[in-house]
Amino acid sequence: MKLPKTTTKIFTIQKGDSPIVATAIHDGHNIRKELLPFLALDDAARLREEDPFTGLWTEVAENQVKFTRSRFEVDVNRPREQAIYRKPADSWGLRVWKNDLPSNIIKNSLREYDDFYAEMYKFFTDIKNKYGKFVVLDIHSYNHRRSGLNAEPADAKLNPEISIGTGTMPRKYWGNIVDRFISDLQKSDYGGRNPDVRENVKFPGGNFMKWVHKNFPRSGCALTIEFKKIFMDEWTGIPDERMIEIIKTALSSTIPGIKEELKKLGKS
Repeated sequence: MKLPKTTTKIFTIQKGDSPIVATAIHDGHNIRKELLPFLALDDAARLREEDPFTGLWTEVAENQVKFTRSRFEVDVNRPREQAIYRKPADSWGLRVWKNDLPSNIIKNSLREYDDFYAEMYKFFTDIKNKYGKFVVLDIHSYNHRRSGLNAEPADAKLNPEISIGTGTMPRKYWGNIVDRFISDLQKSDYGGRNPDVRENVKFPGGNFMKWVHKNFPRSGCALTIEFKKIFMDEWTGIPDERMIEIIKTALSSTIPGIKEELKKLGKS
């Protein structure tokens, strides 16, 4: 049974009857109005570093969290003191703002950051109280053609099609879930073949995952899932709709296994 959707200005929560949550915290592209006069980046440059279409993949779970604002406004996957990109070194060498942001605007962005984490704490606490343990699928995507539109893609040996980040979790508690999730994903149909799935090869996980494990160390298991952007042209933004659906189906195939492993762990 799906419960009513909770909507805020910066993210949406779809609540369902399940211990599994899928999140897309870099899916958003919107920038609030007061920031627009300061913005130096155009839409295309922002989109290239955001995670478009990841919000669609949260639909594999009954509980869904989708961030509607751009990570360039506030990045909830970084520590609070680094959540605003202030200089090019913070943002892949990109100049985000024409001038330094006024302090009141920074405060407003950090208020959004605090509101997100306060709401996530309530949300996850409710799930923990009902199920005892829960799993967060922290869905992202990553670029592999940073050298340019016509350049060769990055070395596949160092850039798996799917990178699973587990760098901040107490693996002794959650190892069976991690292993089952990776195994099921490796066996999934990725357009007539099995995908290249590896653990902690590209990204060990960001602040959101770290926060889950700090605040819910024995009840919350967060898996950061980074899909290589083979489902779109990262320079033009043109999607491959067939590949987007293939990825969604592959991710969906892991849900029964997660539920089975959670059941084995029990509620306490």
